[in-house]
Amino acid sequence: METQELHRGRLIDHIQLVVEDFPASRSFYEAVFEVLGIPIGGQAEDYIWADELFISTADSEAAQGRLTGRHHLAFQAKDRAMVEAFHKAAIGAGGVDNGAPGERPYHPGYYGAFVLDPDGNNIEAVYHGPATKSAESVIVTF
Repeated sequence: METQELHRGRLIDHIQLVVEDFPASRSFYEAVFEVLGIPIGGQAEDYIWADELFISTADSEAAQGRLTGRHHLAFQAKDRAMVEAFHKAAIGAGGVDNGAPGERPYHPGYYGAFVLDPDGNNIEAVYHGPATKSAESVIVTF
């Protein structure tokens, strides 16, 4: 078994969702980002982006005319109240409940909520409980 220490920052650089109903998706994600405290980085007629998530129409240049498949994205929340606000805002913006806010068995302190966005993507907000160790250095064992 090999142990490797990684210091690269985040695992994911960016993600693109290509959606069928862009106006519905824009409303959904704007509501979700607002309650999660994530600012909109930029937008145009055929795309919107925040942090490392890019959402576009199939007609946008980067999409190459194809919709993405179903994805599960989990956004970090700073506390349980933010998870609950996410769920309420997402449903109010056209999302479909896919798991009300509550503790999950994934690990102690895991508190999440799940909503399907207008394209059926499973969108989650999760609070992992109080931080117990630094996230600056991760040790991976293979």
